[in-house]
Amino acid sequence: EGHMLTPMPGKIIKVNVKVGDVVKKGDSLIIMEAMKMEHTIRASSDAKVIKIHYGEGDLVEGDVELVELAQQKEGNNRV
Repeated sequence: EGHMLTPMPGKIIKVNVKVGDVVKKGDSLIIMEAMKMEHTIRASSDAKVIKIHYGEGDLVEGDVELVELAQQKEGNNRV
């Protein structure tokens, strides 16, 4: 939980968040291209973006951390 990993090797096409952003479950965090297809990495829960490990244009290996999230507690909209 809180770690968004690459499903396979590819290239980061777009980073949709920045450090400090609060995201909701299902929000698009990063779009990457792998095997000539676009893959959207989505938030697994309501959280705050703590760290972004790669930027647009970066090549990444499979199963590496792209974004680190700190989960929001239910009923707490402040981080």
